[in-house]
Amino acid sequence: MSGEDVLLAERVVAGYVPDVDILTGCDLRLADGEVVGIIGPNGAGKSTLIKALFGLVPVRGGSVLLHGEDISNEEPHRLVARGIGYVPQSANVFPRLSVEENLEMGLFLRPKELRSRLAEMVDLFPLLGDRRKQRAGSLSGGERQMLAMARALMTRPDVLFLDEPSAGLSPVNQDEVFARVRQINQTGVGIVMVEQNARRCLQISDRGYVLDQGRNAYTGPGPELLGDPKVVELYLGTLARAR
Repeated sequence: MSGEDVLLAERVVAGYVPDVDILTGCDLRLADGEVVGIIGPNGAGKSTLIKALFGLVPVRGGSVLLHGEDISNEEPHRLVARGIGYVPQSANVFPRLSVEENLEMGLFLRPKELRSRLAEMVDLFPLLGDRRKQRAGSLSGGERQMLAMARALMTRPDVLFLDEPSAGLSPVNQDEVFARVRQINQTGVGIVMVEQNARRCLQISDRGYVLDQGRNAYTGPGPELLGDPKVVELYLGTLARAR
């Protein structure tokens, strides 16, 4: 799939502490309607990249553009207002609040739309409707991940960042997460997803990026990377297993 660039990151240099760069020149492109997957070994900089795109890690070099406008180092709440949603790997729900209250927290910027957005999220994630009054902390891991994604979608983002959405989940729940990612994408939301389950990630990605030591090692359509002998030998053999 190809189209207008929604998000474009070029030669991004970023890190958590001064003078220590985790990313040393990463590029990433998300075109309209795409799912982009980011894979690589532990410590490659995958989560750092998505956090840098979302303003959580300082960008020291390069640029991040949203619809052609520079958003490098813009504050996360401003990025949410500009149409970007973000689901972190952990601590991504408010455990003491109910499912419905978590979803309400996702729309604090536009409370007048609450009723219609709640209805849309229940249509997209029917289980959340059944659990509406249940405390989020009592949900299963897969259910919490669904809730975290739904909350990020409450503001109708154009782009959704997902950091390790299948981490720690059972195979059945992982299948559900990947199915939901595709379903969300089919509603018109572009998705950038960091994943340790490299094989499953590439299977649903229009474009894939393999990071290694803070740089792009390989880039291409997801299915092509799955069939690339070098990618299979160096990354997929240890990051994922054929089913």
